[in-house]
Amino acid sequence: SEDYGSMLLAEALLEECLKENFAKLKDSIPLTEKNEPKLSEAKQYLTSILSRGKLRPKHMTEAMLILGKLHYVEGSYRDAISMYARAGIDDLSTKDEPLYMLRLVTEAFVIKGLSLERSTNSIASRARLCEREEEVMACFETAYVTAQVYLQELEKTLNNTHSRSIKGSNMTYSEFELSYFLEAALQSAYVTHLKKGNIVKGMRSLREILRTVETKATQTFKMVRGMNRRWEVLLHSLSEDCYWSPLSDPLPEFMNKEDQSYSLSEAGAVHRREVSVLFYFSLLAGGRRVFEHSLVLLIMSLIHVANRDAVISRAPDQQDDRAVSLRDASAVYDLLSITLGRRGQYVMLSECLERAMKFAFDEFHLWYQLALSMVACGKSAYAVSVLKECAKLRPTDPTVPLLAAKVCIGSLHWLEEGEYFAKMVIDLGEDAGESLAKGYLALGLTYSLQATDATLKGTQDELNKKALQTLER
Repeated sequence: SEDYGSMLLAEALLEECLKENFAKLKDSIPLTEKNEPKLSEAKQYLTSILSRGKLRPKHMTEAMLILGKLHYVEGSYRDAISMYARAGIDDLSTKDEPLYMLRLVTEAFVIKGLSLERSTNSIASRARLCEREEEVMACFETAYVTAQVYLQELEKTLNNTHSRSIKGSNMTYSEFELSYFLEAALQSAYVTHLKKGNIVKGMRSLREILRTVETKATQTFKMVRGMNRRWEVLLHSLSEDCYWSPLSDPLPEFMNKEDQSYSLSEAGAVHRREVSVLFYFSLLAGGRRVFEHSLVLLIMSLIHVANRDAVISRAPDQQDDRAVSLRDASAVYDLLSITLGRRGQYVMLSECLERAMKFAFDEFHLWYQLALSMVACGKSAYAVSVLKECAKLRPTDPTVPLLAAKVCIGSLHWLEEGEYFAKMVIDLGEDAGESLAKGYLALGLTYSLQATDATLKGTQDELNKKALQTLER
């Protein structure tokens, strides 16, 4: 019982350490025992437990899975692979296992796949490398299937008010977030295919994620990560001519290139019963064109991000949640800008971006996107107002007042405002870099146009003189 308590304590310490170092984990930066006392303490507990060997076989396996995870985060990929081999994860059954074990097995397979992927540099034989790649994909696909089962079982348990007490049974879905490794389990298979240029396999895996029975735990993942990744594949990797809809097969040249005999239409028929409402909407409204399908996906993401998960409170205790909301919103709005920009739909884009302003307090990027969309669709007066706010947020950026000066001089003929923005650039001096000359050009043009509008000969001469001096400068 003492060793079992130590194992639970070790896992708690490891999970706290991972939560504190999420950014490093995401960037694959190994953690060190020297800098992370919780990691060191957890490792001591686990190695002591395994060396004594007093736990029941089932719990010894759990300890090995936890230690394998610890080896991975400290960058010892071979040790992680060895520990999982020792635990025999390939022979572990997940049938009728508790949620806790399902989660450990899911994480074990994705970590094993990631560890194998990071240790391919030492393989010289091409045949052995191909075998390793197949083993990596097998791990990722197993992790994905087990993760889906785990999340569906978790939802059943949390919805069952009479269920037996388990770890996390008091948790609600408002508090539940996918951990780094659970999210990796859902993503790694299709991400690996896409990295290798296997568009058909990558799209197949991604579409399967959107098809499967939806749980509350995966809604945000599907709407933000899944939809955005789907959009990137559609518009980055596929042209209008080679796109295939969800219930048809890809072009033969794609199939031949990837040696892929799998029929997507057959997959659609198999999974039709499990298609979620979100996927059906995408399926029916997406049509046969990349633009149409992409736009549907992005609108769905916008609805979810902007209306359901938005955290806009300025309270200090919600700073992290607000940052996540901003990140997700910015990603969707950036993709929407590219999608609508390709079709010249700037009016629609500006209207969408106006709704993003609730996220945009002190956020230059969203303000500037809105200003550019308004310039593009001819809402010049609104654009100047927004550019003024952009200039306040980034006072050392000369491109913002330069753009405002251009709009004022050109479409609006607001010459006093144009002069004001041009002088903002000039006031930056050498900090304006190559934009300094453009600032003098804008000011010279403003003086010249003011001279043209002047009614008194003396005023005209004075303005023309200032214009000439400024243009020479």
